[in-house]
Amino acid sequence: MTEPMNPTTLFKCLADDTRAKISMLVVSEGELCVCELTAALDLNQPKISRHLALLRSAGLLLDRRQGQWVYYRLNPDLPAWVTAVLKEVVDANQQWLETEAKRLCGMNDRPINQAMCS
Repeated sequence: MTEPMNPTTLFKCLADDTRAKISMLVVSEGELCVCELTAALDLNQPKISRHLALLRSAGLLLDRRQGQWVYYRLNPDLPAWVTAVLKEVVDANQQWLETEAKRLCGMNDRPINQAMCS
């Protein structure tokens, strides 16, 4: 992220349904890999990766590789207001993510713990 996050950049990231759901799932879970996002959103890997690339280039998400998996998490260097907005949106919209949360919880062989499923 070369420039500080501003409202226009944040809301452009969240204006797409898929990117909004990816962001909300990552905020809810803390960290998710591409395979978990494909299962939760019922979309193919190239489509998920394209959206993740946009979120990463905007500075909203960071990635890390661990073996065969690439994990995504919220950028810890985001301004506090961005994190607060995202957490508030997640808290107020759990029902909107209900289908995706159920798919994620039902995923076989998840590579990390199941925070949402407990």
